[in-house]
Amino acid sequence: MAVMTTHERFRRMFAHQEADRVPMLGGPWATTLTRWRREGLPENADFADYFGIDHQVGIGGDISPRFAARKIEETDDYEIWFDAWGTTSKNWKHASSTPHWLGRTIVDRPSWEAAKARMEIGRDRVNWDWLKANYKTWRDRGWWIHGGLWFGFDVTHARVVGTEQLLTWMVDDPELVADLFNTELDRSLQVLQMIWDEGYTFDAIFWCDDMGYRNGTFFSLDMYRELLKPAQQRAIDWAHKKGIVAHLHSCGNVNGFVPDLVAMGLDALNPLEVKAGMDPLYLKRTYGDRLTLNGGLNAMLWDDIDRIEAEIRRLLPVLKQGGGYIFQEDHSIPDSVSLENYRRIVKVAKELGSYA
Repeated sequence: MAVMTTHERFRRMFAHQEADRVPMLGGPWATTLTRWRREGLPENADFADYFGIDHQVGIGGDISPRFAARKIEETDDYEIWFDAWGTTSKNWKHASSTPHWLGRTIVDRPSWEAAKARMEIGRDRVNWDWLKANYKTWRDRGWWIHGGLWFGFDVTHARVVGTEQLLTWMVDDPELVADLFNTELDRSLQVLQMIWDEGYTFDAIFWCDDMGYRNGTFFSLDMYRELLKPAQQRAIDWAHKKGIVAHLHSCGNVNGFVPDLVAMGLDALNPLEVKAGMDPLYLKRTYGDRLTLNGGLNAMLWDDIDRIEAEIRRLLPVLKQGGGYIFQEDHSIPDSVSLENYRRIVKVAKELGSYA
């Protein structure tokens, strides 16, 4: 079979058809790339080009209340920032981790209403110069382009109001929570529609909404169906009306929500976090004819080349059957993975992922 572009591979995976090989994506931490550069990755090399894996790019815009972002403190080890969502966070300079959330501006209904009033969408929400400079190149090179949405439980609890506050509101003030989710989605769709109308079309919508943790979902199925599922359904329907696909990233154990996601018409699910209880082979057997699977390779094994190679050899021949699979780790690639070991992982995946 002739060598395909990323775009051609992705289209066939979403159509549950075989390609030249499975598409391959990777998400190394910044500290992982730093290590790899010490070990021989050229300083200015494009990560995907260097390893010969696939390219995807996300486009979108800023829907935040645009609070005045500013640096509050900086040391040799960390920085503390106040961001456009009114959240104060601490980030380490020399280690990869999630931020330490320190403070919030949106703490009740009045402060949300004040922030919401600042979320009016105009053309200045999009970096048009960046799109103009790069879009044709992405298309000419056959990259996969997705329109990024910013809504739902994950971004709201992490970036906007805090986990405890949001979960409390989901019980005590569900109307407020529904307004948060739907306002975020409305503004995101406004931005994507504006981009689309300018001729910058895309192949998918993609959004991050971590609804699970190690032992299950953060909230019940009933609460999901009441508060979040209707917004997700609107996003999926919007994409399908444009003839494009819908791709959700949701970390943790979201097994309890998968039947609903499939019934809603979701096209792809990532990252299939194994250590949280997601079983990619079960998902393939049960939903593989309707749901494209992306991930499912335990990142905790990637620094042990023998174990991760054995895992790839166990899973990939099954997951690739009939298309519908995108090769990727089930979490960011940690900096305990050497350049040589990642090179070996890519080689094995290309060999086993071939449909020739």
